Amino acid sequence: MAKFSPDPVASGPAIRGISGGGFLIDADVYPDGALLAPDAARAWTAPAIDALDLAALGDLLERQPTPEFLLLGTGAALRRPSPAFARAVDAKGLGLEVMDSRAAARAWGVLRAEGREIVAALMPLER
Repeated sequence: MAKFSPDPVASGPAIRGISGGGFLIDADVYPDGALLAPDAARAWTAPAIDALDLAALGDLLERQPTPEFLLLGTGAALRRPSPAFARAVDAKGLGLEVMDSRAAARAWGVLRAEGREIVAALMPLER
C-alpha cells in the first residue's frame, strides 16, 4: 500500500494512501472509488469514464456553499471525460480539474489544507 502524509491542518476526510486499486480514507478502504466533500467521504462505484454523467455523482455538486470545482481522478491514467460532462459541470457554476487518481488524491490534501471548498470523485486505479 502506498501511503500519503496528509497535511495535519486539513479538515475533513484525509486520504491516507492507495490500497490495491482503491483508496484508504481515514480508517476505511474504498476499493471501487470515492466521492469526497469537505465534511465526508462515501463509497462510489465509479462508472467508466465514457459513461460518466452528473447523475453518477449523486448530490455531490449540490453542496452549500457551492464548491469551487470538482477534482476528478480518472483512474491509473489521465483520461478526459466527455465534452458533455464538462459542459454540465460548467453549467452548475463549478470548475473541473481532471488528473489521474493518484495525483488527484494528493491534490485533495493540499487543496483542503489551503481551505479550498472543493469536491472530488476518484475512480479506482484498477478495474
